[in-house]
Amino acid sequence: MRIREYTEADWAQVRPILTEVIEAGDTFPYDPAWPSEVLHDVWVERPPGLTVVAEADGRILGTAKAGPNKPGPGSHVASASYMVPAAARGQGVGRALVEHTLDWARRQGYAAMQFNAVAESNTVAVRLYRRLGFTVIGTVPQAFAHPTLGRVGLHVMHRFL
Repeated sequence: MRIREYTEADWAQVRPILTEVIEAGDTFPYDPAWPSEVLHDVWVERPPGLTVVAEADGRILGTAKAGPNKPGPGSHVASASYMVPAAARGQGVGRALVEHTLDWARRQGYAAMQFNAVAESNTVAVRLYRRLGFTVIGTVPQAFAHPTLGRVGLHVMHRFL
């Protein structure tokens, strides 16, 4: 598996990944009714951000995006998001994408990385982020409408780089 920068030619494989994850409704606070153009605009980062794909044998196994968490005075803190389809989970794709974005953020001079909305019910992601040095600095109660668990908290997670 290699991680490389996203190109527009990748959209045909990236879009179904985003659609699968968003339609599951259990991890991302994105609207499944968004048309492809809106989804593209939300996912594909513009400079100074980064969008990447994890690829093996011409097949995209996952995708990530990273960039400044906020503009101006908050631009020294990075944020990132990751999507891996069910068929590729458990193969280290998510971990590789997180490590890649952390390395990228360090090289870009960011001081820290912050995730603004990690569903507390997404225990696999929370466990991975903790293993990679993130801590939960707060939880917004009942901020995410999980399709089977009802309203669950959204963690804000952070680590210095």
